[in-house]
Amino acid sequence: MIDLWKEVMVENAAAWIGWGGLIIGIIFGFIVQRTNFCTMGSISDILSFGDWRRFRAWLMATGVAIIGVAVLERTAIADMSFSMYVTPNLTWGGHIIGGFIFGIGMVFGGGCVSKNLVRAGGGDLRSLIVLVVIGISAYMTIGGLFGPTRVALVEPMTADLTAAGFDDQRIGTILSGVTGMASGTANLIAVILFGGGFVAYGLANKAFRSSPSHMIAGIGIGLCVIAGWLLTAMTFDEFADNPTLASLSYVRPAGDSIDYFMRFTAFDGISFSVVTTLGALIGAFIGAVTQKRFHLATFSDAPDTLRNLGGGVLMGIGGVVALGCTVGQAVTGFSTLAVGSLLTFIFIIIGGIVGMKAMEAMA
Repeated sequence: MIDLWKEVMVENAAAWIGWGGLIIGIIFGFIVQRTNFCTMGSISDILSFGDWRRFRAWLMATGVAIIGVAVLERTAIADMSFSMYVTPNLTWGGHIIGGFIFGIGMVFGGGCVSKNLVRAGGGDLRSLIVLVVIGISAYMTIGGLFGPTRVALVEPMTADLTAAGFDDQRIGTILSGVTGMASGTANLIAVILFGGGFVAYGLANKAFRSSPSHMIAGIGIGLCVIAGWLLTAMTFDEFADNPTLASLSYVRPAGDSIDYFMRFTAFDGISFSVVTTLGALIGAFIGAVTQKRFHLATFSDAPDTLRNLGGGVLMGIGGVVALGCTVGQAVTGFSTLAVGSLLTFIFIIIGGIVGMKAMEAMA
């Protein structure tokens, strides 16, 4: 049955990606807007109030996504070896530096990329401008003005894991190689340790369990990431001109969206990254309107403008260097149990803490 559905979806992949990705993006944006899910806010809650619930929601989303990816692989729906996250070339320096820069940027920019998407959908013109800056900075870092510096910085801090006998950078693969245990057993242990552990960590807290918004955020966003993997796996064709096996991410897609709308006639169809970005805006708009919270807002003064624009630049650069953001790496990327995604996850948190301390010093 799965093979039959895959054959049907591959034959009309563009339509499935377009409409399916739009729906996933809408649901994601709606959930984030209605639950106030915010990774930067989760760090702020911890430092300011000792409230770990939004952080638990972040980990819950990642745990749910890890378990979902394991199921997709177990049922042979998805082959994560085609994902960009698990390559044996571990750009450890990029994950550390990029994650740290992104973490600082999300504080100065008033939230990560997905949070700015949701705010823009709710009428915040400041966030809309920050998104444009993120997209331009991301493209400048990929192959523009900042590209040579990125390459010169990251290449010396890249490890080829095949030299150590590892086929990829997944935690299960490395555990298997180090201990000698069967790969299936090692992968299962990694899924239980991180996927099950993150979910258990969230559910272990009574305040978290008794908060519907945090529970919905954690479970719902994790399911959105799984849905993205499922959709792109079912439409995946390795012989296509541009095969896609991915899920939600928002740094490069911010630049992809700008490029798409500027050069619409040059594209055969809309990509998963663009349609999910557009969907998140629409979902946030629906959430804001239904709560009667849609209103136009902008920068309060010149320092606020400079701070937010600077944060956008840092997020665009850091997100590309780290190959993702709070959603693209810390949830989507780490759902594959890639070591690089874990490094980015950790250093986004460290960068966020440093950024908040810097903001306090500047106040």
